Amino acid sequence: MKSSKLTFTNKDGKELAARLDLPADRDPHNFAIFAHCFTCTKDFSAVRNISRALAAEGFGVLRFDFTGLGDSDGDFSETNFSSNIEDLYCAARFLGEKYKAPSLLVGHSLGGAAVIFAAAEIDSILAVATIGAPSNPTHVQKQLGDQLEKIHADGEAEVELAGRPFTFKRQFLEDLEELSLPEVAKNLRKALLIMHSPQDNTVSIDHAEKLYRAAHHPKSFVTLDGSEHLLIGKANAAYVGKVIAGWATRYIPVPAPEKIKSSNQVVASLDDDDGFTTVLKLGSHYMKADEPERVGGNNYGPTPYELLAGSLSACTAMTLQMYAKRKKWNLENVEVHTNYSRDYATDCEACETDKAKIDTFSREISMEGDLDEKQIARLLEIADRCPVHKSLKSETQIITTLREED
Repeated sequence: MKSSKLTFTNKDGKELAARLDLPADRDPHNFAIFAHCFTCTKDFSAVRNISRALAAEGFGVLRFDFTGLGDSDGDFSETNFSSNIEDLYCAARFLGEKYKAPSLLVGHSLGGAAVIFAAAEIDSILAVATIGAPSNPTHVQKQLGDQLEKIHADGEAEVELAGRPFTFKRQFLEDLEELSLPEVAKNLRKALLIMHSPQDNTVSIDHAEKLYRAAHHPKSFVTLDGSEHLLIGKANAAYVGKVIAGWATRYIPVPAPEKIKSSNQVVASLDDDDGFTTVLKLGSHYMKADEPERVGGNNYGPTPYELLAGSLSACTAMTLQMYAKRKKWNLENVEVHTNYSRDYATDCEACETDKAKIDTFSREISMEGDLDEKQIARLLEIADRCPVHKSLKSETQIITTLREED
């Protein structure tokens, strides 16, 4: 996964701190926004781990701190549930302008309630997933405890939550009471996934039932049996991310992997706007080749020379195991470590001048098994006889012609 820090502005021009998590090996097929739980931040463990799981499945995920929380500007006491929803609108607009409009919203706890409200007003959203969400925003009042009456009476009060002090004003409570989540869910008409744990002691599973009953199809429910409200466990959070990704692809268009039609053994295809990211057909298998980011690539796959070194390593390992089996020697495992001595970009600079230096592969072999010194020495000799080794050492010709279109 690739993760980068960025900022965008809310409706009042204040900067909101965010992270954009991207897949490590491809461009994202869709973008999602993650709304964190009440008084949490974008860096809370559940937010981070769920976002990473979604990125691993091909989503680009924007997670950000609501106004007045985490690294974002603003005064928390001046915010409310409605301002959180406005922040989500701004996040969606930012993605649309800088990357691609989001198609998925994910929200945890009160963030789950916020994404349902926001989804109703963001046209690009096709699917919404909630995790441990209350069926009504007013549920958050329970966390204010004895200070609730003081807020109503005096207009504001300081409340300690998760070991941190927060100032709440009366307008925060009034805003919660004006919003009806079941009504919004009823009219949402977008795919909705409700995830909730029966053991959630913060927001009881009854809230999930109310949300589910209020919403129209397509709607789904997944129990998070054994999880607590905050999804502290990494495994539970990763599971949530994978389930959301799998469910969402039923409602969000995901482009099929690019396929190359050809009877040739190996084909490489590269569009003019793809930089170095090249689609490869290797027999009946597909993968990508690329270059590191430092030379302008996306690092979505191995470099051409890494592929070449990989061919030598793989062929060497196969040859040694095949020989050992024929001899009935106990070679339990063989590892072939290969390095190539030169950088691809440097070679390209010399391509037209035909002054390329000597290619050097450094190969180290480790073997496990009940082998004596003579057997090991013989296997090292056999390594030099693997087919790819012979090809690299032999005089090779490359015949290039212009291919006619099928």
